[in-house]
Amino acid sequence: MKQNIHPKYELITANCTCGNVIKIRSTLIQKLNLDVCNQCHPFYTGKQRDVSTRGRVDRFNKRFTLISSNNK
Repeated sequence: MKQNIHPKYELITANCTCGNVIKIRSTLIQKLNLDVCNQCHPFYTGKQRDVSTRGRVDRFNKRFTLISSNNK
């Protein structure tokens, strides 16, 4: 078998934009920059906003009732 063909698996730091620093193991030599992490991602922080289609449904119902009332 060939010796030393695999990259080194070292401890590196991953820096998030929120300031959180995470130490992980990777074959990368450089620092890793993250956009989001578990400290600032909306799913993990509980600040997830609901995507509501209520306005679209109301607009559809309004249009549909106008069309059905004109046909009577």
